[in-house]
Amino acid sequence: MNPRNSSSPLIDDTTGDYATFARVQVDRWRDGQRETVEDVVAEEVPIALEYNGISHAVMMATPADLEDFALGFSLTEGILAAPGELYECEIVPGCEGVQVQMRIATERFVALKEKRRNLTGRTGCGLCGAETLEQAVRHPQAVRGGAVFSVEQVHAAFEQMQAGQQLQQATGATHAAAWMDVSGRIVLVREDVGRHNALDKLIGALAEEGADFAQGAAIITSRASYEMVQKAATVGIGFIAAVSARTALAIRLADETDVTLLGFVRKQGHVVYARPHRLR
Repeated sequence: MNPRNSSSPLIDDTTGDYATFARVQVDRWRDGQRETVEDVVAEEVPIALEYNGISHAVMMATPADLEDFALGFSLTEGILAAPGELYECEIVPGCEGVQVQMRIATERFVALKEKRRNLTGRTGCGLCGAETLEQAVRHPQAVRGGAVFSVEQVHAAFEQMQAGQQLQQATGATHAAAWMDVSGRIVLVREDVGRHNALDKLIGALAEEGADFAQGAAIITSRASYEMVQKAATVGIGFIAAVSARTALAIRLADETDVTLLGFVRKQGHVVYARPHRLR
């Protein structure tokens, strides 16, 4: 960072919470003219996820809604089968990052320790602990039922979501995942510098509320890659609409798990890639 920059304190002395953004001085060039201005940039910090005292993974993430992130990650990675298996979650800020200390059901912890024997590191791509090709691509059970939405509701939802993207509006650097309920309203938005993290935060928040994942849709500002479909299908989300592209593997997994998958939802246009029966 340029020494002249004066960023916000990383940790708030009054609350102990991490800041989600910093203010820095930058040189902005337009039409050959330089202007020194203040810019707002998103923070990202290492988040260490610990289960029953054992470190499992370290993720780079926006330091907000970390309880949601911990629960959502635990569910979408198959560490927990139900929200009630997470007994305690404590957020411990440190100088270099944040520890998320979780206490989970003994049966789940035993299974996790077995999985950790193959753990070589997390890349944020959904392949944590994979040793073989068969382990690399998980195949969730097919989603049952699910709400049906109109094209108009989907496009309106993307416009509604923007109002909830406060960090994106300030920094231009974060992804968002939002929940559209059966009426077509956006009722929850979560943001993060990582697209996987944003979806995990959304899923964790919904799980904590006891939401029925079949009765709604995930609206995401990123591309629809394999792991985004895998995370959604694992908890029973049957409808994903993405503002950007998709991958071939994501389409195959969506078709296999009966997930309705839309991409390039923008400017009143969209592409349906899998299972169109939930779109009218």
